[in-house]
Amino acid sequence: MESSTPPRVLVVAHRTAATPALLQAVRERAARGPCAFTLLVPNQAHGLHRVTDPEDQAADEAQAVLELALPLLEDAAGGPVEGMIGDPEPLNAIQDAVNIHGFDEIIISTLPAKVSRWLKLDLPHKIQGLGLPVTTVSAKERAPASV
Repeated sequence: MESSTPPRVLVVAHRTAATPALLQAVRERAARGPCAFTLLVPNQAHGLHRVTDPEDQAADEAQAVLELALPLLEDAAGGPVEGMIGDPEPLNAIQDAVNIHGFDEIIISTLPAKVSRWLKLDLPHKIQGLGLPVTTVSAKERAPASV
């Protein structure tokens, strides 16, 4: 018996939440069939908060990412996209979201390989351990500015 609810896709991004590469990946996934998207933005800690108490970090930056990216993602998805702010550590944020809210697929968006902390931590491979299909999208390198 088939479930009547569409698959739930967790989109994980921070600095790349509004990049063309991620928007294209969402467009392509939406074109494959009905699904519901949720954008998860880890509440990244900065400075001393990284060492002392990352959970004590204000969510202003993550909230600003959601406010910028959600309308663009909704346009790409062709419908509403939910937003949520997660744990400062992206792996913990993803595990919490999957365990608490239940998702069927994950799209993770990272910075280019040369500068991506998430890729250096092997985050896409680690989240495959959750047993869900994972798509990794890397933002393109910035084109050099013309002089």
